[in-house]
Amino acid sequence: MRYAAILCLGVCAALAQPAEVQTLIAAGAGKAVALDGEYRIDNPIFITADNTVIYGHATIVQTNPDADIIRVENAKGVRIEGLTLTREAGKEDSTGSGVRAENCTRLELSDLHIVNNCSQQGTVYLIKCESTVVRDCEILNYKRVGVDDRTASEMYGYAFRAIDGTGIQVNESRGLQIVNNRVLEERLFATKETKEQYQLGSFCEGKNPTKKGKLAPQGDYANNWHQGSAITVSSPESTSHVLISGNLIRNAAQGIDMHLDNATCSNNIIDHAFIGLKCMHGARNVIIANNTVSHMDLWGLVMMPGTLAHPAEAASGDKPARGANYTRGNIIANNIFSDFGLGYERYNWEQQRSGVITLDSGQLAENPVMTDVLIEGNIVYDSAADGELIDGQPQTLPPRYEWAVYIAQNPSPKGLVFRNNIFHPGKSGVSNVPLEP
Repeated sequence: MRYAAILCLGVCAALAQPAEVQTLIAAGAGKAVALDGEYRIDNPIFITADNTVIYGHATIVQTNPDADIIRVENAKGVRIEGLTLTREAGKEDSTGSGVRAENCTRLELSDLHIVNNCSQQGTVYLIKCESTVVRDCEILNYKRVGVDDRTASEMYGYAFRAIDGTGIQVNESRGLQIVNNRVLEERLFATKETKEQYQLGSFCEGKNPTKKGKLAPQGDYANNWHQGSAITVSSPESTSHVLISGNLIRNAAQGIDMHLDNATCSNNIIDHAFIGLKCMHGARNVIIANNTVSHMDLWGLVMMPGTLAHPAEAASGDKPARGANYTRGNIIANNIFSDFGLGYERYNWEQQRSGVITLDSGQLAENPVMTDVLIEGNIVYDSAADGELIDGQPQTLPPRYEWAVYIAQNPSPKGLVFRNNIFHPGKSGVSNVPLEP
C-alpha cells in the first residue's frame, strides 16, 4: 500500500452521516486515511492533527451552503489528495470554501477536484500558511452573483451587484507553490445577456451607511462588476517567496492577481478574462515570464504601485514604524499576448482600453512611483489583423487596443528598460511615449 499506516473508510451503498465522517477522520488523526464512495455532510470536515493524510477517490457533498467542505487549522504536514469536493444540487451558491486552511505548515493539496463551490470566498483559501503546495487540482465553477459591498471603506463607499468568486486565494503566506492546476468557469460568462439578467454593476445598499469615496465610480453604474480572480496571492508586506507556474485558467475576471514580494509567475495559460496578469500594491522582485495570455478585454498585464504602496516610515503617535513597500525591481519577459479585445466582456471595456501591457502610476498621489522594471522578449500580437469571419466573409479589422504598451505620465514609472520585444501597433501606435532601451 501507499502509506505505512492505513485507515480505510469505504462508503458505497450507504452514505455516512456527518458526525460519522468526522469521527472516522478523527480516528485517523496523524495517520493516512483512505476514503472511497460518497459522503454527505452538513458541517465542515475539520483536520487539526499534524501529519494527517486524507486520500482516495471519494466524493464529499456539502449540503450546507454556509459551511466549508474541508477545514484545516493549526496543523503541520497535512496532505489531502485525490478527493472530489462538491455541493448539493440547488445549493451551489455558498459563503464557504472547498478547502480552507489557516495557520498551517507544509500543507499539500494535490489532485483535488472541487466542483460547483460557487462562493465570493476562495474555493481554495489559504491564510497564514507556510511552505504549502497546491498542485494538479481542478477547480470547476467557482463564481456566483452577489453584492460587492465596499461601504466599510471611506475610500470606496459603495456597493453594487457583481459576479464574484476566486478559485485559489492566498493571504499572509510564505513559501508557496501553486503549480499545474486548472481553474475553469463554465457556469457564468460575462456576456451582455448575463449583465442584463442580473443587473450587474447597478448600485445597491450595503451593510454600512456611507457616502462615495474618492475611488468610487461616477454616476450610478460600476463597470467593474466582474470581480475575483482565478488565482490571487495577496497581503502586501507579509506574503512572499511564491511560485505560480503551469496553471491553466479559463473564463476568469482577473487571471492571476499578485500583491506580494519575491515571486515567480511563469508558464501559465490564461484564456478569456478582462485582466490577464496584475501585479501591484508594492509587489517587489517579481518575475512574470513565459505566460500565454489570450482574449483579454481591458489589460493583458498591468503593473502599478497601488494604494498600499508607501515609503519607509518612522513611528508616529500610535502608529508603529514600518518598512518600505515599493513596486520595484521586477521582470516582465517572454510573454505572448494575443486576441486582445476579443473576449466575452469586450463591450464593457471598449472605451477604457489603453495598453495591452500597462505600466501605471499609483492610485493615490502619495503612492511612490514604480521603478526598475525590465521588459524583454514579449510579443503583443494584433490578432485582428489576421481577419475575422463576419457573415461568413473574412474581414481585416483594426487593432482592438490603443497601444501595445501604455506608460502612465505625471508621475511616470522610472527605470524602465525595453529590449527585444515585438509590439504590433495599436490604433494609436506602439506606445503612448517613446520606449527607451
